[in-house]
Amino acid sequence: MRLLVVEDDPAMSAMLSRGLRRAGYAVDTAATGTDAVWTIAETDYDAIVLDAMIPPPDGFEVLRQIREKGRWAPVLMLTARDAVTDRVRGLDAGADDYLTKPFAFDELLARVRALTRRETAERPSSLQVGDLVLNPATREVHRGDTPISLSAKEFALLHELMRRHGETLSRTYLIDHVWDFAYDGGSNVVDVYIRYLRDKVDRPFGRGTIQTVRGAGYRLDPSS
Repeated sequence: MRLLVVEDDPAMSAMLSRGLRRAGYAVDTAATGTDAVWTIAETDYDAIVLDAMIPPPDGFEVLRQIREKGRWAPVLMLTARDAVTDRVRGLDAGADDYLTKPFAFDELLARVRALTRRETAERPSSLQVGDLVLNPATREVHRGDTPISLSAKEFALLHELMRRHGETLSRTYLIDHVWDFAYDGGSNVVDVYIRYLRDKVDRPFGRGTIQTVRGAGYRLDPSS
């Protein structure tokens, strides 16, 4: 398996490369964000070990750029910054795992093994159905160039419909995935929020993407 280590500290880069090679991996290295983006665009990796604080673009921006380019190799982000906001920023940018410095190499190796066991799949940072775009990280929604303001529950419902667009989702499914375990109301709450969504994302634009499937539930049809 081939790995990329993106680390600007020569001693840390050498230590990681040496240890990973001893574990049987083929290892390439990059010391800057620019080199990392170019290398990832040119080579298919089984996993990437990415330091957050590298010469620009930093690790967060590298993540954003490679995901936009459709490169879905799993990424383990390394950083000395352990603030929750930094971990959230990294995961939202497309990281698969997060490890703060200092760390035990055995733990890093175990995390790399776990990442390389996963099936690589497309995980776009934004969802797009037709001209409707939803960004889970920034919690922004646009229809074309027009921003749409949604409540937290409207956003969660639209996210589920867009994530599985073209599929018919039952009211029970939507309650299970959008409302929490404490919810004990009726399924008509889904109908109410579907109406709210239509009033914001469909009707003002002359669209009918959120469709009722009689007796079954709702679906988001990108062709409507």
